[in-house]
Amino acid sequence: MSRDTELPDIAVLASFSGEGGVERMLLNLLNAFAERGLLVDLVLIRSNSRHLDEIHPNVRRIDLGSRHTGTSLLPLVRYLKQHRPSRMLVAKDRAGRLAVRARELAGTDTRLVLRLGTNLSEALSNKPALLRWLRLRPIRRLYPKIDQIIAVSKGVAEDTQKISGVAPEKISVVRNPVITSRLIQLAAEAPPHLWLKEKRFPVILGAGRLTLQKDFVTLISAFAELSKRVQARLIILGEGDRRKELLQLVERLRLHDCVDLPGFIQNPYAYMAAADLFVLSSRWEGSPNVLTEAMALDTPVVSTDCPSGPGEILEGGRIAPLVPVGKHEMLAAAMAGVLLNPPQPGSMKAAVKEYEAQRSAFRYLEILGLPQLEDQPR
Repeated sequence: MSRDTELPDIAVLASFSGEGGVERMLLNLLNAFAERGLLVDLVLIRSNSRHLDEIHPNVRRIDLGSRHTGTSLLPLVRYLKQHRPSRMLVAKDRAGRLAVRARELAGTDTRLVLRLGTNLSEALSNKPALLRWLRLRPIRRLYPKIDQIIAVSKGVAEDTQKISGVAPEKISVVRNPVITSRLIQLAAEAPPHLWLKEKRFPVILGAGRLTLQKDFVTLISAFAELSKRVQARLIILGEGDRRKELLQLVERLRLHDCVDLPGFIQNPYAYMAAADLFVLSSRWEGSPNVLTEAMALDTPVVSTDCPSGPGEILEGGRIAPLVPVGKHEMLAAAMAGVLLNPPQPGSMKAAVKEYEAQRSAFRYLEILGLPQLEDQPR
């Protein structure tokens, strides 16, 4: 039987629409499943991501050809009827609701497990009341039909239970599959940025989509405050719709000689490993992968205490400083404190061991209901 006609052990429904943290974590999971010898179908709503080039050969790509969740229902019904996967992992809220409707129409008994990676209440908090209601109403109606929900942090789990009414025992917390051998390998490469090569001054790093959520306005403002006391450099990796606004802020604060926004970088880990400090300035998260990645490379960190995730990772500020969201002066003070008094070598890395990809993948497989497998990749 060829791979084209074999039934999958697992189907994964997702939308790859960029190079963000969700896409990277799904890639890590897919590859961890495939390395165990499992046959995996990646069912794609969108397929616009360079991460797709890194997928294991045991993963079969199936493009629904719809490009939008709203037009994916019938293609997904056809997939379920034809391939009849016994279990499907679904990434993100809209895809989860789509999968529930598709399973009902297809008449299959596919086990549905939804992965949620963000605090939905916080993500919707700045939306008009009607829009929030329209988004939450189907969640309350459809989420109880999902077999199990995986939340990436306790905060996401609590928020999901509150907004959906799903019984707490149907929501499991599983840490993101952040730490891979590939991450360590890429981190060992020489960073291409001149500031990281020369190291004339301490280099601070931020990374993520240039969006409202990541709040790089606060990071740049904090860096401006820090620069009054400490000579340093700031690099922010990523692309997004706030680029123009951020560049204008850099010019207005006269920081163009010491702040750089080089855009999307294929290998951010070489930057992380070489930086003197990594800063997460987000307004909200689920479980911030970039923070965990930086810590896995033993880079000192500072973070906002946003919902959800940083407080859990940093144990309420015991591991590294947590500051209130949007408070640039407090963020600057925390950054200065870590630069002047860095943590003990090895302490960051030790704090994130539970984020190893194979450990996370094993928990996913347990929840998906696969037969017990050896806790080692094959």
